Amino acid sequence: MINFSIVIPIYNESKNIKNLIIEIYKSLSEYKNFELIIVNDGSTDDTNEVLKKIQNIYPIKIQNNNLNKGQSFSIWSGIKNSKYNIIVTLDGDGQNNPRDITKLLNIYIGRKKFSLVGGIRTKRKDNIIKIFSSKIANLIRSKVLKDGCIDTGCSLKVFDKDIFLTFPFFDGIHRFLPALYRGYGKNTYFIDVDHRFRISGVSKYGTMDRLFRGIRDLIIVLIILKKYKKR
Repeated sequence: MINFSIVIPIYNESKNIKNLIIEIYKSLSEYKNFELIIVNDGSTDDTNEVLKKIQNIYPIKIQNNNLNKGQSFSIWSGIKNSKYNIIVTLDGDGQNNPRDITKLLNIYIGRKKFSLVGGIRTKRKDNIIKIFSSKIANLIRSKVLKDGCIDTGCSLKVFDKDIFLTFPFFDGIHRFLPALYRGYGKNTYFIDVDHRFRISGVSKYGTMDRLFRGIRDLIIVLIILKKYKKR
């Protein structure tokens, strides 16, 4: 019997989250022991009302942040409050395909030697500026951190909760999980996954904002890994 927790952070995704939750339960119908935690990160639209209605149909767990605290904090707090040690994360905008969860779980559970299995969006359905800036950032990060991942920004991942909670938290940690797991001596693995067009809403990140945060976070990760190796 497989037990796992799915953690999805959302911010103003009222038009996307219902269909995503329906897709998740349909695609995971063979699994009986999992929980779905939706972390509503201070949404200012009617996301909370939509979630409460969905809760009457599906046994989702709703966790509300009073303020918008960011994707990393939402993922971290959702994982802290999860029941199981196997964690699955994906975005709440519907661009990750829930059918790929099973692919990642089969590798994580079946091979029993990886602490993190992540998705690679080989055919991204984003605008050209976002795709180009992401490729540059991934190239620089991969060369500096040697994490063996060409798409660390893909939110669709399966990983070990206990190991995750040993990492020092910082805002931006969700983009550096492959580097942290690899830097802590854990095995990682990556496979191609589907990526879909956003049906509704807009991306919550700007290109320049990502650039400066990425540089800052890269330095933070280097410091964390350096301290870990000195232990």
